[in-house]
This record gives sequence, structure tokens and C-alpha cells, in this order.
Amino acid sequence: MSTPEQAAAAQLRNIEQATGRSVADWAAAASAAGLERHGEILAWLKAEHGLTHGNANGLALAVRAAAAGGPASPDALLDAQYAKGKAALRPICDLVVATARGLGDDVSVVVQKSAVSLRRGRQFALVEAPSAARVRLGFNLKGAEPAGRVVATTGMCTHSVDLTGPANVDDEVRAWLTRAYDARA
Repeated sequence: MSTPEQAAAAQLRNIEQATGRSVADWAAAASAAGLERHGEILAWLKAEHGLTHGNANGLALAVRAAAAGGPASPDALLDAQYAKGKAALRPICDLVVATARGLGDDVSVVVQKSAVSLRRGRQFALVEAPSAARVRLGFNLKGAEPAGRVVATTGMCTHSVDLTGPANVDDEVRAWLTRAYDARA
């Protein structure tokens, strides 16, 4: 399976091939039109240039990244996630990521703007800090019954557990993380 980065790059290549314009060309055109915000660029690409929503969204992200001097590094994204009031939660995230990496050489860590995706081909867990008081660790385990501190959830993950300190990354949490990792084999 391809990584999200590979999929985005392929999408941008397809857009360039279909339109004959590079991301740099689109960025210059958006700038000339006075567009800066994602929603403005997205609407412009759809209405004025006939792009589908998915292609317009992917291109708008690339245009904004180009305007900002390129995409943010994973370290910069992670620093931003755990800035200010959430700084005390960073050791929890770091411990979860280290634990996941210890599960196998095939674990990839994809740092996003508001979360960290743990992948083995596909996402098996998601680390996010929804508040300054806790880190939420989500698992993808369809059909598994919640137990202990782990609860059933909806959305990107089927189960989650809230962690308030590194000590919460205990045997129970490691077992769920291992189970989610193994399910993606």
C-alpha cells in the first residue's frame, strides 16, 4: 500500500497532467487572484477551473504549502501540537510512538497537523491531544469488545483510551496497541 504522502504526490501529478499546470503555476494564479485561505482556494478551483472536490482540496493544500515555503516538517507539526498548555502531554505522545515503533520495523509514524497516525500499511492507532488535560489514543479494531479503560468510539478509530500521564501507558494500553498492530498484518 502507498503512504499518504505517495498518494498525495500521485494526485498532484495527475492534476498537473490533466490541467497542464504545476503546483507552482496554481500557486501563482491563486496569489494573483488574491486568494490565501484554504476555503477560498478550494471554491475557486472548483467553480472557476472545474476541479472535483477531492482534487481541488489536494491542490489547495499543496498551493498553501507552496505559499508558506513548503510543507511543515514532522518535528514542527509535533511541536505545534504540544505547544503552550499541552507541553506537559508531549512525553505521553513520545512514549506511545516509541512503544508503537518497538512493535516492528514496518510501523510508520505520520505526523499530521492535529494528530499522529501510527500505520502498518493502514492506520492502526491515532494519538491526539484534544485538551490540555489528556492525550487520546485511538485504536482501529473492528469487532473488538471494549474492556478496562478502553471504550468504543466512532469516527476514525473504533476504540480509544484517555491518557493523563506516561504511567497510563501501561500493560493494558500496550496490549491494545499490539492487538491493533497485529490486526493490520
